[in-house]
Amino acid sequence: MTDVHILAIDLAKRSFQICATAPGGAVLFNRTVSRAKLEAHLREQAPCIVAMEACATSHFWGRFAQALGHDVRLIPPIYVKPFVKRQKNDAADAAAIAEAAVRPNLHYVAVKSAEHQARAVAFRTHQSFVGQRTQLINALRGHLAEFGLVVAQGPANLKFVVGMIDDGAIDLPDAVRDVARLYLDQIALLTNKIEELHSKLVHSTKVDDAMRRLCTVPGVGPVTAGAIMAFAPDLCTFASGRNFAAWLGLVPRQRSTGGKTRLGSVSKMGQADIRKLLIVGAMSRIRWIVRKGVLPDNWLGHVLGRKPRMVAAVALANKMARMIWAMMTREENYRMA
Repeated sequence: MTDVHILAIDLAKRSFQICATAPGGAVLFNRTVSRAKLEAHLREQAPCIVAMEACATSHFWGRFAQALGHDVRLIPPIYVKPFVKRQKNDAADAAAIAEAAVRPNLHYVAVKSAEHQARAVAFRTHQSFVGQRTQLINALRGHLAEFGLVVAQGPANLKFVVGMIDDGAIDLPDAVRDVARLYLDQIALLTNKIEELHSKLVHSTKVDDAMRRLCTVPGVGPVTAGAIMAFAPDLCTFASGRNFAAWLGLVPRQRSTGGKTRLGSVSKMGQADIRKLLIVGAMSRIRWIVRKGVLPDNWLGHVLGRKPRMVAAVALANKMARMIWAMMTREENYRMA
């Protein structure tokens, strides 16, 4: 137990694979343990490097191991995959994690606190309810379309559905009217919960200095600010705003070789929720500019003059990410250039 230098853990729900290596890299043991035995092993183990893939439940085990004095290293799974030898199984995965943990210049994922993950739960719940409401609305529209009642998309058009159901002149079976009312009741319930969660996000922007600072950026609202606070690590861990934008996947994917640079679409690495919301916010700014009918004489106006709107939106989202990094690391509000 005292000779263990790296303890690599292949995480699961009940059955865990642990691989222990010595300072020279020799494998001391590689065996399967239960959840209770893993907790006891971490308590009995002398402080060492505990390596895991950054996946589900990894932050919980990271906090558990850190509280016991271990040096926790969460490794992105994409960095572990090259070290898997031949057959894919739990023992090979644990050995690959131990091998990747000693590689130089490897970027690790910071262990999130319980409060940090609580923000993520609130944001995920809000997004899940929005998706469920959209699913119910589309299902209701599809059912009504079978009877010749066509309703436009969006929650705002549900008032027309209520009018159709209550209109006795419309030829609609009573069974369909009853089912439609069930849909409307469920949609109303979800709408109330969504508004409650959104109001909590708005309230956070008034009491939380970091979220209030984020909301000063044009195109960033309470939902986007909540996603950044929930999913992004401490922005000081990034060396520059370019690194943060690259972590979000707002940079071109490279397929370069032989000195020839070939750039494709965005890489889509990193956190998808933040990237999506930044692009949506950028597109809202672009729609407002296009609606005015006159392109501004600035960087964004020049980009819109020669590039498609979606390309300009991604470029603007990249710039917003770099501005967010500068603001958060310097603790400054947004200032118009």
